[in-house]
Amino acid sequence: MAQLIADRRDVDFVLYEQLEAEKLCGYARYREFNRKTFDLVVDEARSLAIKEILPTLAPGDREGLAFADGRVRVPECFHRPYKLYREGEWTAVTADPAVGGQGLPHLIAQAVGDYHLGANYAFTLFGWSGFGAGEMIEIFGTPEQREMFLKPMYSGRWGGTMVLTEPNAGSDVGALTTTGRRLEDGTYAISGAKIFITGGEHDLTENIIHPVLARIEEAPAGTKGISLFIVPKIWVNADGSLGGPNDVACTGIEEKMGIHASPTCSLAFGGKGQCRGLLLGEEHKGMKVMFHMMNSARLLVGAIGFTSASAAYLYALDYARQRRQGRDLEKSFDPEAPQVPIIRHPDVRRMLLWMKAHVEGMRSLIYYAARLLDHIRCESDPLQRDYWQGMMDLLTPVIKAYCSDKGFEVCSQAVQVYGGYGYTREYPVEQLLRDVRIAAIYEGTNGIQAMDLLGRKLGAKGGAVFMNLLQEIQRVIARARGLEPLAGLAESLAQAVERLGQTALYLGQTAMSPKLRTAFAHATPFQEVMGDVVMAWMLLWRASVAVPQLERLVGPAAGEERGSKIEGHKQAAFYEGQVQAARYFINSLLPVTMGKMTAILAADSAVVDIPEAAFGG
Repeated sequence: MAQLIADRRDVDFVLYEQLEAEKLCGYARYREFNRKTFDLVVDEARSLAIKEILPTLAPGDREGLAFADGRVRVPECFHRPYKLYREGEWTAVTADPAVGGQGLPHLIAQAVGDYHLGANYAFTLFGWSGFGAGEMIEIFGTPEQREMFLKPMYSGRWGGTMVLTEPNAGSDVGALTTTGRRLEDGTYAISGAKIFITGGEHDLTENIIHPVLARIEEAPAGTKGISLFIVPKIWVNADGSLGGPNDVACTGIEEKMGIHASPTCSLAFGGKGQCRGLLLGEEHKGMKVMFHMMNSARLLVGAIGFTSASAAYLYALDYARQRRQGRDLEKSFDPEAPQVPIIRHPDVRRMLLWMKAHVEGMRSLIYYAARLLDHIRCESDPLQRDYWQGMMDLLTPVIKAYCSDKGFEVCSQAVQVYGGYGYTREYPVEQLLRDVRIAAIYEGTNGIQAMDLLGRKLGAKGGAVFMNLLQEIQRVIARARGLEPLAGLAESLAQAVERLGQTALYLGQTAMSPKLRTAFAHATPFQEVMGDVVMAWMLLWRASVAVPQLERLVGPAAGEERGSKIEGHKQAAFYEGQVQAARYFINSLLPVTMGKMTAILAADSAVVDIPEAAFGG
């Protein structure tokens, strides 16, 4: 089952050959680590995922959650793995050891997440949420708040949430009505109702800490008047001990399409007039604090899309190698010809190569983002730190939206590879498809990500950040041009990069004109084509690393001799896979992307011109 979560060879390739993780040890913060340590961490993460977390996937889905008297009971099979998850200190692997973390690089933490999220992300979210909420307290809280909350949250003893959404506000956070009223003791009385709160109530931890967005009385309207409060389920005394219940009530859980083991809760704060909270950060600046967790959550959601795709692809690949059906195409009409594994059929191979290219490209992109976080954390030069931060900000909406969209499509393709069996509960791809669908909605729908990309990120620093991204891609193109097998692919990507720049400039200018609505009607298509170009960049980068290694292993052999050498050599076959994935994506998929950019540049306005009545219904 190990191979059916993440391909360890590919994980190592991205860590050490593409992104050179060992160079992180040159930073003072990571000086105590080395490759041996990194490998040990990933080995242990993989072991826990295979032995303890993966076995909860189907049983957790089928048992689901129990809700009664305001309490949520998670599947019984979650309790032992969560205990081991905590004991292994997996809940805050990047946090400083002084506050309960392991101090690992974000890049290595992403490899850990490859296995833990891929095994069962509904389970893993319980640990991540406590860390995500705690990180806001670490950065924006007072010394007293950090002392009270960090270690219990980072250790997984206490859970955490992210409390934004209200029934009548939805994605329009500025329309919230939850209030915070100052009390004489310096705390705030919290009153309001929230919905869609992941992990808002459960029985895995002894307490749950809710970061709640609310408006202090007489605060400005909109998001500028919102503050953020630390609202424990059970009140925490000044010495860190637990007091009494804090008038936070779970009023129900959602019946969902997927992630049946993850409680999506409705919460009522102050129904009895006794809910208290602590201000986190400054009054009226709660969105600044919450955006830190939201951006981290958006990267997490992109990783959920990718890791679900990784597992689905490996299941489909394994099935295609074992399932015998039909004859080789050349022997279709020979009744005596033996049945062959379906991986021999060209259309199945097409689906598998489509999946492989996207999964591997997404792995490189998400690990690259983690590498950026390490640069930002450790870089001493403020200009260089600002450069990497700009890159991170620009790529965040693309990672969230593209990886969640393509993750779902990969899972759908996996079902198709299985055929009718894939649509049944007998095989895991059916659940993976259901579970991953929420990722395109979580943490700001993908349409909102597209609006953010067009409205804020493309024009950051006068467009300089976007140009920096294009220059980073050009560096890989230049390297690939010097490798004969990749020269043609490099030219094709160069053309796509030039077209992307033209499209971004045109769309940005249109967004500043009276055709504003038309521009934003093309925001999602633009986000997708930008994702495609970034995928091509990652795949060409991978291929440019692989080609020299392949030539070293295979030598000057050509034709059948070369094919025979590759087929008989596991490492050569792996490197050849990198070249073929890049070749497929750039030659077969990138031309479609070019066509989409042509359509965006045409700026057709049908989306905004159609009268509402003309939609029918």
